[in-house]
Amino acid sequence: MQRIQLTPRPDWVSQAESYGFHFHTLEGEPYWDETAAYQFSLREIEEDIEAPTENLHAMCMELVAEVVASERLMKQLAIPERAWDLVAESWKFSEPSLYGRMDFCYDGQGPAKFYEYNADTPTSLYETGFFQWLWLEQQVALGQLPQEADQYNRLQEALIERLELIGRAGQSLHLACCRDHPEDAGTIQYLADCAEQAGLKPSSLFMDELGLNDQGRFVDLDDLPVDQLFKLYPWEWIWQEAFSKAIAQGGTQFVEPPWKLILSNKGILPLLWERHTGHPNLLPAWFEHEVANGANVERWVRKPLFSREGANISVETSSGVESVVEGPYGDCPTIIQSWCPPPQFSGNYCLIGSWVVGSEAVAMGIREDSSVITKDTSRFVPHFICD
Repeated sequence: MQRIQLTPRPDWVSQAESYGFHFHTLEGEPYWDETAAYQFSLREIEEDIEAPTENLHAMCMELVAEVVASERLMKQLAIPERAWDLVAESWKFSEPSLYGRMDFCYDGQGPAKFYEYNADTPTSLYETGFFQWLWLEQQVALGQLPQEADQYNRLQEALIERLELIGRAGQSLHLACCRDHPEDAGTIQYLADCAEQAGLKPSSLFMDELGLNDQGRFVDLDDLPVDQLFKLYPWEWIWQEAFSKAIAQGGTQFVEPPWKLILSNKGILPLLWERHTGHPNLLPAWFEHEVANGANVERWVRKPLFSREGANISVETSSGVESVVEGPYGDCPTIIQSWCPPPQFSGNYCLIGSWVVGSEAVAMGIREDSSVITKDTSRFVPHFICD
């Protein structure tokens, strides 16, 4: 694994705009960054990223089965009591998942360390699955990369295959996100394109446009039933909405399903460590009361059970908080994860995002930041494989 300086494609900005990648620059700073790329060997990808991702996913699924059967664990994960039955039912009936992203610390020198599982509303999907692959093909054609260069990336194909499996051929798949969020809108548009290729009829809307008819069914703005809904809107937010009372009888199958409220919860990190202590890909992690009872840590990372894009994550020592990202999750219970900073390449902290579709590890995206905490504005840097 190494970071390689490269010459950007001269027309990448106009290409990004033409393909609908309107969030390539955020707050005046580059989000997509092709002035460099990360090079990996095939062994590093297959043995150090792909295999651990599938192994950890299987461990996580075993944990979900345990949690849905335990009121004690549901409480420990701060899952609202009124959601318990729906979460358990969605797991019992194997309601399908589309995708998720595991975040890893990895520098090519040892086992990848599992930071967390973004299993409900992960983004950077479009830039991983499409624009990164386009970059590879064009840089090879331009002679910037060797002819034999490859990429760990079958994300788009896997999404289409999975949508064919979980969708209803020829029927509508509604897709929803928040207003005024270009990255979320871009993700929804990308998934709509994949859904169309999978033989579905995608229909996009905003979450605040989701309605209820007189029969208690979820409907869109045309009063058409929302039979299947992909929502780029976290379950913990949904349970704060008035319409959450109608979910059980609303006639809609949600993607991601309610059981993702467990899998996307940072509380799985101490539970995994408790059950697989010493696993080479896991970092020691504890619930707060366990730390108070004697866990031996000098520097740690505090994470809310529910958070996105690094919000309210802090790096702390016994002397106080070293760094923190502000956000809306300040009142949420937290877990403690042992300190394992992302590696630095040319002064940039690097985070590996390993994508899972269904239960298969399929692709990788890389984010960079000048800070140890990856945020929504952290740069996306492409990668390639070349032995």
